[in-house]
Amino acid sequence: MGSDAKPQEGARPRGGARESPPTLAELRSRMAAIPGRGEAAAERIPLDAELRRESLAVPPALAELLPGGGLAKGSVVSYTGARSLLAGLVAAVTEDGGHAAVVGVPRLGLLAAVEMGAQLERLAVIPDPGPDPVEVAAVLLDGLDLVVLGLGGGAVAPARTRVIAARARNKGATLVVTDGRWPGAALHLDARIAGYAGLGHGRGRLRSLGLEVEVRGKAGPPRRGRLDLRSNSGRVEWALHEPVTRAAAPVEARETAS
Repeated sequence: MGSDAKPQEGARPRGGARESPPTLAELRSRMAAIPGRGEAAAERIPLDAELRRESLAVPPALAELLPGGGLAKGSVVSYTGARSLLAGLVAAVTEDGGHAAVVGVPRLGLLAAVEMGAQLERLAVIPDPGPDPVEVAAVLLDGLDLVVLGLGGGAVAPARTRVIAARARNKGATLVVTDGRWPGAALHLDARIAGYAGLGHGRGRLRSLGLEVEVRGKAGPPRRGRLDLRSNSGRVEWALHEPVTRAAAPVEARETAS
């Protein structure tokens, strides 16, 4: 899967035409072949209380910002901002032994994910899922631990988001939605680039990247902190640069509570 890999003979149609996206039947067949997420796991419906106890693997520095120290399995998360944190989520899940897919996010940096520890043999990438990326993601929820879905700037109707959220909950899979509007997400993550270190006068090597991260749930004030992405002996690691802070509740909310 690396950038130096050469396509097999016959893998691309004549004339350089783009390969068609995988059909839903093909995706279902692939899901059935994934080890550790077989039919028994797919049919099992975990209780809500159990899902609250179980969390998806995330970069340790990010865990300090998240309610309960992680992303709940079976939840839907809305994400905006820098792609680096998405790559970090994929890396953490696959390095922990889980399986993940990235649907409709063609610019996600796979090299960066590998430098963070991602295991590509546990990662499926579908940059062009066709006219209905939501349906593709729904199929992938049957067999994977994490599905990252790019909506391409679109919006999904609330009635459909409720159906997909129920599917994720029943399968114990986590769906992270980006590049669009998804009503009813359990958690909202936003990551903005806060600065760089290591570059000067147009020369040098980038040593670290800072991200300002905000986490907002359905209840309570948002939590904020800064994460630094640093290179260490050939591996890229996450570090919590600043303590976690809780934003004050809006004035209207405080007056209502009093």
